[in-house]
Amino acid sequence: MITDLRTAAPPPAAKSRPSAWWRSGAGSLMEVRWAIAATALFAAGGAAQLASGPPWLWWTLYLACYAAGGWEPGLAGLKALRGRTLDVDLLMVAAAIGAAAIGQVFDGALLIVIFATSGALEAVATKRTEDSVRGLLDLAADQATRVDDSGTEEVVAAADLRVGDVILVRPGERIGADGQVIAGASDVDQASITGESLPVDKQTGDEVFAGTVNGTGVLRVHVTRPASETVIARIVAMVEQASATKARTQLFIEKVEQRYSVAMVAATIALFVIPLALGQDLQDSLLRAMTFMIVASPCAVVLATMPPLLAAIATAGRHGVLVKSAVVMEHLADVTQVAFDKTGTLTEGRPHLAHLRILPDPADDSRNGPEDQAGTQADRLLTLAAAAEQGSEHPLGRAIVAAAHHQGLLLPAATAFAALPGRGVRAHVDGHLVEIGSPAHLLDPTASHEASSHEAASARAVVAELEGDGHSTVLMLLDGRPAAVLGLADRLRGDAAQAVTHLAGLTGTTPVLLTGDNPRAAARVAGQVGITDVRAGLLPEDKVNAVRELQQHAQVALVGDGVNDAPALATAHAGIAMGRAGADLTLDTADAVITRDELSTVPAVLALARRARRLVVANLVIAGTFIAVLVAWDLLGDLPLPLGVAGHEGSTVIVGLNGLRLLRDAAWRRAATSPPTASTPR
Repeated sequence: MITDLRTAAPPPAAKSRPSAWWRSGAGSLMEVRWAIAATALFAAGGAAQLASGPPWLWWTLYLACYAAGGWEPGLAGLKALRGRTLDVDLLMVAAAIGAAAIGQVFDGALLIVIFATSGALEAVATKRTEDSVRGLLDLAADQATRVDDSGTEEVVAAADLRVGDVILVRPGERIGADGQVIAGASDVDQASITGESLPVDKQTGDEVFAGTVNGTGVLRVHVTRPASETVIARIVAMVEQASATKARTQLFIEKVEQRYSVAMVAATIALFVIPLALGQDLQDSLLRAMTFMIVASPCAVVLATMPPLLAAIATAGRHGVLVKSAVVMEHLADVTQVAFDKTGTLTEGRPHLAHLRILPDPADDSRNGPEDQAGTQADRLLTLAAAAEQGSEHPLGRAIVAAAHHQGLLLPAATAFAALPGRGVRAHVDGHLVEIGSPAHLLDPTASHEASSHEAASARAVVAELEGDGHSTVLMLLDGRPAAVLGLADRLRGDAAQAVTHLAGLTGTTPVLLTGDNPRAAARVAGQVGITDVRAGLLPEDKVNAVRELQQHAQVALVGDGVNDAPALATAHAGIAMGRAGADLTLDTADAVITRDELSTVPAVLALARRARRLVVANLVIAGTFIAVLVAWDLLGDLPLPLGVAGHEGSTVIVGLNGLRLLRDAAWRRAATSPPTASTPR
């Protein structure tokens, strides 16, 4: 059906995508437009130069590249200078102008393109985060049905609801406010808030949240929080706050840019002014100063830093991990503690039938026969249960039907189907009355069922056992008597345990589990993967607090997938999102995205980031050595300009090629298969 709908989409919509990108997408940003213009002019200039075109042509194209890509960082640098701050933007523009002044216009244009592209990527990331935060508000209902004391219904804007109002929530509607159920029963999908994989039964006295989706029942809800203080509104506020207050972490080399920039500019001016004051020829003084600016400019240092990180980004992308920037790659190299969400992250995010426990019935010999009849009886009961659930939209019902189809069972038609909101389903199948639902409801002594006290006690014991193991349970009644207990659970991802083990060895600390699910389900999953630190029942703000607590003694990477994870992802040192099922806000807030939902890539990308960091340090040593030798030669001797340029460009080529080693697939294989030995990131 999805394919058909997409195929049927009108061609004009597809044709409008490029123009929409240009009008309201990333192309609408001035930083992106100027970066595109600068890159195009640089490419045209390079083509003209390689084709042996007239010098005036490629010089003109390169200088136009200077203007298109350099005016914005140059203006930003001048504004910073007015505030008595000398930043690397102005330094790089000055170095580019100096390069052009001595004939190296290609090098200067390349620096301009690098800086323009970096600024454009930062602007795009900021815009995506802002757009996704605004899109999160779509989860909240725009309207709600308010009921007054006389029972009169009135549709009002959800923002106009006040504490004490009563709203009516019909099947399938989004709940318009945080509140407490005062009448009715239903199952509510609140995965967007708590991350729970299964809808939660809600009855009188239970709390519900704005933005969650009501199931098949009708609820009357007493509003307990104004619209500005709902959980969904607090998620928006927390993401915005974390994005605004999270320290702007810079690349390693930028941590010393202030002192280096001041020293370089001061030395360049001194080399020009002092010899000139002592009577040296103007041209000779200018040439010496320009030579110094070229050999001391941070071109090689910038390329020492960027190629290893960008190569690591490209390699990770080919193997299923989208790392959004070089800064993020450095963050990943720093990680010393990993925290996981449960539902949709360590697990697949949907329920599966794990157990079908047949209950004894003294009146039915087939349930108490030899072991070779157990499989037949289980198939018979699963067939009846799945047939009764075929008309249900509840995830548990769909899981039961899927289990029957997986075993190749043929399902008979059900008649007289009825869904009881918050309780279960009832139907007639093959002459039997089949009831499937909440054990608490179906085993209620006041209910009109034929189950004896002994049968009820036996069923409760099985329910308690399965729920104690972290399963969700439903009871099946056959002709009014308990026939089976079905245990359902979210299935663990196949590579989850291996990823946890590898991360524990890599970082030296066992990962932590942070989940909004119930403690029993969380403990079951944690036990399967080897996690001992489990924090369950967490709302989004609780996850943020847990991440902050962990960050008091570690650099934390959080892996999650839901909207409820977004604030914690923004707060963590590095946020990693599961790509296939991740919410839009989560994907945009995260620093990295696992596009194939393979958890084994998490330790691999951390190991790759650490190797990239080691290459950066090695490159900085190489670049620093070249700069020191050339600067000393220029200051203490007479460094010929061509030799200075050759040494400068040679160091740039060496560090660039060294960093590009991480482009090889062997780099990823080494990271993915490296033994899990704890090591420090630096």
